[in-house]
Amino acid sequence: MDNYKLFDAEYKFMKLIWENEPINSTELVKRCNENLGWKKSTTYTVLRKLCDRGMLKNENATVTSVTKREEAQKYESEALLDKAFEGSLPKFLTAFLGGKKITNSEAEALKRIIDESRGGK
Repeated sequence: MDNYKLFDAEYKFMKLIWENEPINSTELVKRCNENLGWKKSTTYTVLRKLCDRGMLKNENATVTSVTKREEAQKYESEALLDKAFEGSLPKFLTAFLGGKKITNSEAEALKRIIDESRGGK
């Protein structure tokens, strides 16, 4: 599961790909320069690294993701929960909300998510 771990720069790079895939590698270099301030060599180094890790595919100069955004987000959120909140969702929510008020519709959406995750209705 560690192959879903992305450093900040890698996540920003993957986000560009997720939002534009399939993307030609020349276009990817251009977008990385515009959005991340990267040179061509940096783009190709990160691309090669993520291809080697099995997160991306670069075939015939067309880049696509193997790892989907949802998989990476799930890994990152679980890692944060474990690291910062000892795996406790209630501790996370308490810290995240920090006295903020949520709307009735947000509360209902959260309740629905909780009910679905435990198989209840």
